[in-house]
Amino acid sequence: MAAIRVYMTMSLDGYVTGPQDSMDDPMGVGGFRLFNWLDRRNDPGVSGQVVEESMATKALIAGRRTYEHANHWNGDHHNGVPMFILTHNVPDGPPPGTARFVTDARECAAQAREAAGDGDVMVHGAGATQALLQAGEVDELEMHVVPVLLGQGRRLFDNLPPDHVELELMRQLTSGDEVDLPQQVTHLRYRVVR
Repeated sequence: MAAIRVYMTMSLDGYVTGPQDSMDDPMGVGGFRLFNWLDRRNDPGVSGQVVEESMATKALIAGRRTYEHANHWNGDHHNGVPMFILTHNVPDGPPPGTARFVTDARECAAQAREAAGDGDVMVHGAGATQALLQAGEVDELEMHVVPVLLGQGRRLFDNLPPDHVELELMRQLTSGDEVDLPQQVTHLRYRVVR
């Protein structure tokens, strides 16, 4: 069965965007700093490996806010994979590209797993991550932690209930040691312990 893996870049203090994120400024004030490490995505090093692994996923789940702030990824997140957009309300009209809207987290996970077949499912967005965690549908978390404190913005784990989610560290990779600070990042992969 396909694993559902959250892929999120975040600041050390847990923010996935800077403050005042909007359609016009999707990463908020200073939020694009979180993605400087992607400048090395085509390098043969650690960051290139991590990006290559993420692009090998066979389906995508994203929250509607993330989907809209990303301008729908112009209808194709990567390689034409099916996109499942978790939303409270389905908008009128068909979505662009391979996207489809789903209103239930468990149903969204089931559809994405089926579409991914023998591959894995990538998850983007704080809202989708929280909904899938609460539904018990997240198998792994791949966190790209950037050494910066944003202080404000949108946190990845803000709206979770007080239940414990136990994690097991599966991998820790650091890239950017050989370059200047804006490109440093630690890639952490955790398995959700059931």
